[in-house]
Amino acid sequence: MTSAAHPDGEPGHAALDRALAARGIDSQWVVWDDPYVDWADADLVAVRSTWDYDLRIKEFLGWASSVGANLLHGTDVFRWNTDKSYLVDLATRSKLPMVPTVLADNPVKLRAAISRFGTSVVKPRIGCSGRGIVIVYDAETWLPVDKGPWVVQPLVESVFREGEVSVIVVNGHPVAQVHKVAGPGDIRVNEEFGGTVSAVELTSEAALLAVDAVAATTEIVESEIVYARVDMLRHQGTLSVSEVEVTEPGLYLDVVPEAAEKYAEAIARRLDLPELAVVED
Repeated sequence: MTSAAHPDGEPGHAALDRALAARGIDSQWVVWDDPYVDWADADLVAVRSTWDYDLRIKEFLGWASSVGANLLHGTDVFRWNTDKSYLVDLATRSKLPMVPTVLADNPVKLRAAISRFGTSVVKPRIGCSGRGIVIVYDAETWLPVDKGPWVVQPLVESVFREGEVSVIVVNGHPVAQVHKVAGPGDIRVNEEFGGTVSAVELTSEAALLAVDAVAATTEIVESEIVYARVDMLRHQGTLSVSEVEVTEPGLYLDVVPEAAEKYAEAIARRLDLPELAVVED
């Protein structure tokens, strides 16, 4: 499932379409808020590129509740994961190395958090696609343009030198890794802000951290995480989790199309379909 701005699906969707079709799965990209869709007709509903949920979070969660049991991950997981306060929950309840995160629900707490970290990254607690993210250098002179609430993190300087690492995890296994670099003068690696994404070899350091992050998330939400993307930055010399995306993670199928095969296998397994036979030359 997707959003109105991406009616054909996420970038690289053709690789996933082919992988699903090869397994005999009849799939369709459908806009999540299309009032004419009967979700009960689907054996399985998977949230993919619903990248407008943050602008209508109540409506999105209400829609998820209406879909029912055939929705992968489900409303409770989405409610937890779409609010970036989950980062504090995850840090508190796991031993994962994570980028420090402080919650702020009013301007006083916001200024206190920025003063604590110094140069800080301020994000909306419910946000998507890099919207609303700003770097704040001086808590005394900066004024927020929105009403919050927010999360505040220290500016991780390595983002300018090393960029960001993301690992795609399917069925608890790391399947692909990408390297993301922000555009000039920015920290947002999103392509709409000038960022670039490239496929890189899966490293043991990033793979192990990603698997551990998904396992910890699974334990907290008490629900199976079929697919996720774990974003990481090197903070004070240690590769650290910055996000665990399980609601609508972009899988960068245009960069790592091989991830589509693993994703399709996961879908086929949940539909109790036989595994795709491998034909040797």
